[in-house]
Amino acid sequence: MQGRKNYTEKLFMSFQLSERIPKANFYRRLRESLDLNSIHKETKALYGSTGNPSIDPVVFFKLMLVGYLENVTSDRKLVDHCSMRMDILYFLGYDIDEQLPWHSTISRTRQLYPATVFESLFNKVFALCVDKGMVSGHTQALDSAPIKANASMESLELKKPFQSIERHFAAVNTENQEPVITATPSTVGLITAPQHHLNRVKHVHDKLRKNPVGASGASHEKAQLFSNKTHYNPHDPDARISVKPGKARKLNYHCSMAVDSGQGVISHIQADFADGRDSQYLPAMTVQVQKRLKANDLRMTELLADAGYSNGFNYEFLELRNITPWIPVFGKYKPEREWVTYDRKEDVFTCTMGKTIPFKGFDLTSDGKLIKNYRASKKDCIPCVLKESCTPKSQFKRISTTAYEDYYRRAYERQLSRRGKRMKQTRQSTVEPVFGSLVNYYGLSKINVLGKDAAHKVMLMAATCFNLKKYIKTFKRKLVNSAAMETVEHLVSAFLRPLIAFTLKF
Repeated sequence: MQGRKNYTEKLFMSFQLSERIPKANFYRRLRESLDLNSIHKETKALYGSTGNPSIDPVVFFKLMLVGYLENVTSDRKLVDHCSMRMDILYFLGYDIDEQLPWHSTISRTRQLYPATVFESLFNKVFALCVDKGMVSGHTQALDSAPIKANASMESLELKKPFQSIERHFAAVNTENQEPVITATPSTVGLITAPQHHLNRVKHVHDKLRKNPVGASGASHEKAQLFSNKTHYNPHDPDARISVKPGKARKLNYHCSMAVDSGQGVISHIQADFADGRDSQYLPAMTVQVQKRLKANDLRMTELLADAGYSNGFNYEFLELRNITPWIPVFGKYKPEREWVTYDRKEDVFTCTMGKTIPFKGFDLTSDGKLIKNYRASKKDCIPCVLKESCTPKSQFKRISTTAYEDYYRRAYERQLSRRGKRMKQTRQSTVEPVFGSLVNYYGLSKINVLGKDAAHKVMLMAATCFNLKKYIKTFKRKLVNSAAMETVEHLVSAFLRPLIAFTLKF
């Protein structure tokens, strides 16, 4: 006989979410293992003593966790998604007949809380991973990637000169008024780059106009003529133009991340401007990682990164902190030079004709990099038979090297060693898959908020959810393995007990 289900809504019913959610459900286990009550104390100073009650800070952060765990980045869609899932409602502490907070409340609360509250949650989850033995601490892998900003290249505007007429009149009006304490004037929309940088940009753009070459994936060739030194986006001034090989030029944020080599737990993440080099962010990241590891009684001894982090200052910075930098040297570094040999002990070059090229002093490049200058004597170079091949355009031989030559040489030797090649494989298998997971499954395909501080909060929440999911899965695996071992021990003892009794009997 065919059955048929007739549905009629009941006005009153006896229903408990806790009875409907399976014991092995992810959000049930997450609710049982994650205690967020400390957030009330951390956010109490942000609220007044009067007025209507706000959204519970714990509920807000649980909603944030659900959004990145479910890869839902829209606040409006997040509320709709949560209202249809009983396990999520149970995790949030809401019953099926309770209305969830409005999406606008979530957005305003995110703007209200400083990044330190989000970092506190990240530290809490990281400490849970440490307690379960998921973090080794001694080896960390660094990498970065551009994340699409919530801004369009079509909305770029030309920056005004720093010493513009409007700025001059504004300064005059300020001087004529009574002295008051004011904030530092903003430089948004003003050209702050030095003149030699602007000249370099102009030279590149002139070449592109003469020989236009469309970038791979670019929607139009005009995009190549935009520069962060001359253009900005008024909708999101913190977004910067950057390009990834094989991709179109876009407005992005720079996501820098450190991952532990033990089980791939993220140990640090931060948002930076996309027009900066990877190497300039390494010192600050190292300090933050060391501080977080020290708080959990761990110590970093080795750092893995790609050639984008190669920098003489970085090599020195890490070695002074007793950290071995496994960072390949940048492609322009030359371990050997043509026509000359270097005596490290005497700090002097010797040419193929046996003439010395002594050290003459330090200097700075236009970008502020420290270099060492070596210069030969005219008396040695002018009559030399190899002058036309060695130094045809100058009366004497000049050599400029980095002031961190010894650090570069040690890094180069480490790079060529067998362990250096293994470390490269370790870095690629540790940090690069994590970026792929964050972009595809944890809401980092695009930053849907405005400003670098807000982007930093987004990245912190994505990393927190990544660690949290890894923690829950590892914790479940350990429970399953321990239960299986107990079962095996029980079966073995049940089998051996009668066998031993039979043996003793005879």
